[in-house]
Amino acid sequence: MPVGFDIGNSSCFVAVARQGGIETIDNEYSSRNTPAFISFNEKNRSIGVSAKNQCITNLKNTVSVFKRFIGRKFTDPFVQKELVDFPKPYKVEQGKNGEILIKVQYLEGEQQFTPEQMMAALLTKLKQISEAGLKTKVVDVVVSVPTFFTDIERRAMLNSCEVAGLNCMKVMNDSTAAALGYGIYKQDLPPETEKAKNVVFVDIGYCSLQVAIVAFHKTKLKVLATNFDPCLGGRNFDKILADYFQQDFKERYKVDAGKNMKARLRLETECERLKKLMSANTQSIPINIECFMEDKDVTGRMDRTQFEELSAGILKRIETVFQTLLENSKMSTSDLVAVEIVGGSSRVPSIKSLVQKVFGIEPSTTLNADEAVARGCSLQNAILNPTFRVRDFSINDAQPYSITLSWQATMEEDSSMELFPKYHMIPMSKVLTFYRTEPFQLEAKYTHKNDVPIPDTNIGKFQVSKIEKPKNEDSAKVKVKVRVNQNGIFTVNSATLSETIEQEEQDTKAEEQSMDVDAEKKTEEEGKTAEGDQKPEVNGETEQMQTDQPEAPEKTDNDEKKEENFAGDKKSEKKSEEKKKKKVKKIDLPIEACVPEMSKKEINELVEKENQMIMQDKLEKERADAKNAVEEYVYDMRDKLSEAYEPFVREADREKFSKLLSETEDWLYEEGDDQKKQVYLDKLTQLKNIGIPIKDRYDEFQYRPAAFDELGHGIQHVRKFLDLCAQKDEKYAHLSAEDVEKVSKCLAEKEQWHNKALMDTQKQSCYDPPSVLAQQIRSTKQALDTTCNPIMNKPKPKVEPPKEEKKEVKKEGENNGEKMETDSTKPGETPADSPKTEIKPEMDID
Repeated sequence: MPVGFDIGNSSCFVAVARQGGIETIDNEYSSRNTPAFISFNEKNRSIGVSAKNQCITNLKNTVSVFKRFIGRKFTDPFVQKELVDFPKPYKVEQGKNGEILIKVQYLEGEQQFTPEQMMAALLTKLKQISEAGLKTKVVDVVVSVPTFFTDIERRAMLNSCEVAGLNCMKVMNDSTAAALGYGIYKQDLPPETEKAKNVVFVDIGYCSLQVAIVAFHKTKLKVLATNFDPCLGGRNFDKILADYFQQDFKERYKVDAGKNMKARLRLETECERLKKLMSANTQSIPINIECFMEDKDVTGRMDRTQFEELSAGILKRIETVFQTLLENSKMSTSDLVAVEIVGGSSRVPSIKSLVQKVFGIEPSTTLNADEAVARGCSLQNAILNPTFRVRDFSINDAQPYSITLSWQATMEEDSSMELFPKYHMIPMSKVLTFYRTEPFQLEAKYTHKNDVPIPDTNIGKFQVSKIEKPKNEDSAKVKVKVRVNQNGIFTVNSATLSETIEQEEQDTKAEEQSMDVDAEKKTEEEGKTAEGDQKPEVNGETEQMQTDQPEAPEKTDNDEKKEENFAGDKKSEKKSEEKKKKKVKKIDLPIEACVPEMSKKEINELVEKENQMIMQDKLEKERADAKNAVEEYVYDMRDKLSEAYEPFVREADREKFSKLLSETEDWLYEEGDDQKKQVYLDKLTQLKNIGIPIKDRYDEFQYRPAAFDELGHGIQHVRKFLDLCAQKDEKYAHLSAEDVEKVSKCLAEKEQWHNKALMDTQKQSCYDPPSVLAQQIRSTKQALDTTCNPIMNKPKPKVEPPKEEKKEVKKEGENNGEKMETDSTKPGETPADSPKTEIKPEMDID
């Protein structure tokens, strides 16, 4: 099934494409929203709703907003700002290699996990929700990430998917996913020959703001420009409210929530609820928190106008993001036709007012604000999945940051080139040509340091090796194919060495060789390095399409010549007496990539750890379920003993059983609070050995009368049949005496059993073991029907009617020598209407 995950900092959604539409899958709490929370306990982990419910009671071991840490180092200014502006209740420390480590108490000891491990645990939970909703195994998924995620963060997300046992078919930008869900169902999009329909998508979530301008045609979308603020989201509004009420309560109630993490979290939760209420109401809204601090109840009020005044700085930042998008796209508001707003924080009225102010268009809410991204991801999965038929719709995303590739030209200086400018279309491949005599290294990095939200702009280094100088040439020609793939990740796909070899004409014909041309576009950059101390010469600074297929040779009458053209460089060589040909030999060169991602060994170790934790969670769930089953049985049986089951158990036995139930309840909350699964199963078996006979007596009392009625009705029906047979009724005259005797014998047997069983049952008390079970009565009724019904319903034999004698028909003219009248009635005519021809007998005339 094509499944899509929208992984947010606060909540997650799972969508699936099936039955001609997109559905959002509910979790075990019948909610589509799964909180991005993980709570660690002594025995297991809780993920999702249950983890968020523990964020106060298990404060220091409940982890959230860890998505902002993946792929980053602890010293990253972005991480440090996050920890200062939004303090975490859990420990965040630096690892040996500078990585981020989250420390929690788990399995009776302190353990540390990386943000990638946390993300893998969350993905595991979403996978379980998908499999429970779809009743099938889920492996292939499309996962959403923010548009501003860099190469290293996208690689970290792919690694987390691999640890969770998922095959991530694509890492998709949030804005692009929302645009896909919007465009694929639109019927009014223009054809490719006409001007595109430009739509702005505003996605403001819990932690970040993303905007994009997307051009739509009937069969494709193209992202034209994007802009974002990674540190501006709905939680910024919550923080403004929390800071205001913290100061207010400090002045009025003399309590400081800033010194108590639990109180601060409760305040932020209430402020989030207050924000949502103010978005829907203009009047003043109260806020009340019981036992806030020092057993004091606090209260306050705020209206929308005051809230917008406090949020003026945040709204100004949002307006700046909108205006910068228009400037970068070089568009005016007249070029736009619609603005779609999505995200959990898009419901704030002041944000909608800003959209209309900057873009001049009233914001539209066509898409589901919470589920739009997940739905778009599931659609992308369906498009990538060959087993699903989806409307043809191509997706061209935009590279948010420009990428520069550099290489060492000589010992004195380096050469570099901006290969993928900002907003360059992706996925995209380019081919570069180098002339080298030895192995060389390529280095990719982001061009503008200030545009990228990470301190290290390096993407990776790629070593091309096993290059040898050709025999008859100054340098080897190496073609390198680089690509920004559909995940937004820069890679060096291949490196090929081209070597020209001379051959005799009588040898086998040379095979034509050519470079594969990418389906979208291929460009080539040529840089040639001379030997010795010569200054390097870089050719082909402009992009050009090029192949290596040789052209046909030219011949003259005086002597034989052969010209071969490779990438516009013409070389001619006069041949002597012996004719010669040239062919191009291609050799794939090894590429060693040095990029910031986990190795296979590290991933396998994390996979093993994750599987161990999954198994521990499963065992703990089974243990908890067994304990809950004992507790549930105690409460259920104790209630029924004093009500429905009371007549079916002796008073002494009832008191004894009730005492055992009470002792079991006390045991559950004392020494039985933490026992193994088998202990609870044994305890439940002990209780059921006493309770099941009581339940069976009650059930028999309920179902046995109806079973006796059914059997009695069947006996009366058979007796009526025998009475009709005795009266020689014509309906049963065809039955033989043996059949009637068989029915009579069966009736007598079953009737005798019925009378005896009914008499025995009437003699018994309610608390005695039943001598006859309802199932036995039904079996007797079934045996009666099996024996008698085929005979009683036997059909009469069919009697063939006597055959009629055929009458001899005289031929025409044999009736006293006269000719018969012929009936010429046409179909549909009556004899009176049809014309008649009268044929008279012949007469002799004298």
